[in-house]
Amino acid sequence: MDIRDKAETKGAESRIRMRVSECIGNSGEITDEDLYGFIDESISLEGEDIYIPLSDKLRIRESLFNSFRRLDILQELLDDASITEIMINGPDNIFVERRGRVQRLNRSFQSRDKLEDIIQQIVGRINRTVNTSSPIVDAMLREDGSRVHIVLPPIALNGPIVTIRKFPERIDLERMIRSGTISREASDFLGRLVRCGYNIFISGGTASGKSTFLNALCEHIPANERIITIEDSAELQIHGIPNIVRLETRNKNSEGEGEINMSMLIKAALRMRPDRIVVGEIRGAEAADMLTAGNTGHDGLLSTGHANSTEDMIGRFESMVLMGMDIPMDSIRSRIASAIDILVHLKRMPDGTRKVTEISELDGYREGKIRLNRIYVYDTEKKRLIKVGDLRKTQKLAIREG
Repeated sequence: MDIRDKAETKGAESRIRMRVSECIGNSGEITDEDLYGFIDESISLEGEDIYIPLSDKLRIRESLFNSFRRLDILQELLDDASITEIMINGPDNIFVERRGRVQRLNRSFQSRDKLEDIIQQIVGRINRTVNTSSPIVDAMLREDGSRVHIVLPPIALNGPIVTIRKFPERIDLERMIRSGTISREASDFLGRLVRCGYNIFISGGTASGKSTFLNALCEHIPANERIITIEDSAELQIHGIPNIVRLETRNKNSEGEGEINMSMLIKAALRMRPDRIVVGEIRGAEAADMLTAGNTGHDGLLSTGHANSTEDMIGRFESMVLMGMDIPMDSIRSRIASAIDILVHLKRMPDGTRKVTEISELDGYREGKIRLNRIYVYDTEKKRLIKVGDLRKTQKLAIREG
């Protein structure tokens, strides 16, 4: 008898799973090799009654191993290099992003309990806690650098929610040039500014590639400098810098104590004799500390923030500074114009590609407004970045290159 439909395939896999479970239950602790042996034997026994194609045997073999030893269906998705985002909305609704397109998978977890067990495996590996009293956690999967965000009931009404942003391989500026994210001329321009210590802020919407671009820019930091990186969950992969300190925030414990936030880490970094401070993302009151650093002689600051445009990023930065600093708006705007040299804006296009759409210089604060000097702008008709202006703040170039 041949396996002809999905129902019969599922039934065969279920019977094989039961046999393997019985073998494990009767054997105590077993090695991976023993587990594979139990699975192979169970598949062979099932194959005596029905014909199971080799492709199905291999799939069932890996699926069962992942279920018993690793992260079940989730492990397959993590191992798939073509998937960049995983979205689990309860046990029966799994979505993934491939090449910028979101699609629903015809897969589901064995049960809600199984999904909850996997979630506890994940948070256990990263020394975090998530439960009904503390139902939200945001952290990094240590194995591959992927970022995981978990929300449990009763906050999540349709079951446990898991969202994973994958960072499978480091993407450098050369690769971005080949993919059309940025032109070679603009890339060389930004690389020169990074080497010379300009304070650069990267803005963009969700999934526009801000963190990836920040990581790529860091390859231009001179190897002899001391770098302090500050992140909510460690994602940056900076190589070739021997003198690097990596700091990560910490949430409150179950007693509501022990929190280490971004503001505290930025203040600590200023006392570590940094040549560069790289902040993964500015979201709140820490913007005031970042602004202070930029106005007290700390060059080469690099960071990112959520915004729909460069103008929107300036407005959001003003609001975030107000969260941590009670001073007049004129003073805030003047300090922003002084502390930040360059704004780079990225956008995710309708076809799923990411593009640098603007590179602008903050050209001072005059008549109640921060002035932007646009240097590169994305031309939607020509579908490329066009140079429209020249850099006016050339003092750092003169000092570093002169």
